[in-house]
Amino acid sequence: MLLRIGSGAGFAGDRIEPAKDLVEKANLDYLVLEGLAERTIALAQKQKRRDPHLGYNEYLEDRIRLLLPSLVKNKVRLITNMGAANPISAAKKIKEIANEMGLTCKVAAVTGDDVTKKISISSRVLESGKSLEHYEPIISANAYLGAEAILPALETGADIIVTGRVADPSLFLAPIIHHYKWNLENYELIGQGTVIGHLLECAGQITGGYFADPGLKDIEGLADLGFPFAIVEEDGTAIITKLPDTGGAVTLQTVKEQLLYEVHNPESYLTPDCIANFTAVHLKEIENSQIRVQGATGKKKPDTLKVSIGYHAGFLGEGEISYAGSTALNRAKLAESILKERLAGQHPDVRTDLIGVSSLHHSQFGDYTPYEVRVRAAALCKHIDDARQIGHEVEALYTNGPAGGGGARKRTEEVIGIVSSLIDRSAITIKTDILE
Repeated sequence: MLLRIGSGAGFAGDRIEPAKDLVEKANLDYLVLEGLAERTIALAQKQKRRDPHLGYNEYLEDRIRLLLPSLVKNKVRLITNMGAANPISAAKKIKEIANEMGLTCKVAAVTGDDVTKKISISSRVLESGKSLEHYEPIISANAYLGAEAILPALETGADIIVTGRVADPSLFLAPIIHHYKWNLENYELIGQGTVIGHLLECAGQITGGYFADPGLKDIEGLADLGFPFAIVEEDGTAIITKLPDTGGAVTLQTVKEQLLYEVHNPESYLTPDCIANFTAVHLKEIENSQIRVQGATGKKKPDTLKVSIGYHAGFLGEGEISYAGSTALNRAKLAESILKERLAGQHPDVRTDLIGVSSLHHSQFGDYTPYEVRVRAAALCKHIDDARQIGHEVEALYTNGPAGGGGARKRTEEVIGIVSSLIDRSAITIKTDILE
């Protein structure tokens, strides 16, 4: 029987309604909710330190309440990394919700990715070549686990599997391996399964979200964007598609863009499960919004695992104020010059932006004269009091700056920096806890 896997979320704050549609209408075997970015788990670790019962995805409870009745009714198994920094507490919360709703399900929590106490302070940071000691204080260190970490939980028959940091494609690869009993050392198959996971991991991106560019790449129905699912054969060939009554589209273009998304080297894409080769992938449109994917290969998996490390990088001080009217740009430039002069001594690295004019690319656009401009100033500071000064100076422009400033906003927040390192696989201990 062909395996059907749906992608119900592509990031921590994604919509959930398309996931429910998949569970109810796509005849799925598995639904995957991917919800972790590098900074997401570091922030979750901070939350867990404040309250040991928290540290999982903030939308977990809402999503489970919405999905659980349909998951149980349609016998769809759920795999998610919404456990973030605390899969055990996430699993307990899911079980608590199931009990409240009078539903029976087995929940598994997969742990072992947290290597904060195992990572060496002398480890080399991949981005800079410096040792990790240059980035203290360290907040978190989480290794990217592979599909192998999820397999024991699948073998227990768990209805819901909640993990921490598992590599995005591995969330989808694990049920394929389990369903077809693939050999973990058959890297040709593992490579093909990895490309399926990679294509599904960002959910709405492959159905036209993020892809759309009016007049150049038109996509219909984005307000009702459907999420993708894959129909996977035993040899790893898959059809990527979506529900026919939903917005968006699965096309050769959307699939090609996702295929190359965040891939450093398509011929040698390092994952915990294999070194995948996407260069031989063959795509063919079968029907409307149905793309067949085959041809990916792979080589032996790396001996080390990537570790995402969160560290305290300082405090961001930020302020914004708006100007409107025929002279808006000139008044905004005056406000900008005042801020630079006032902050230059204590904050030589302060950044100023004229939003809508010179913010994203930080360059002027010829003779363009906007009717409204928003001035932003920001600086990364070592101490929180210094960061607060940025917003205070912007707010002071109400009466000490150009005429007609309004909508001032100020904000100060701790900044979590992210760097990467490597850890030997032998340092990882996977554990599966079952809540009946």
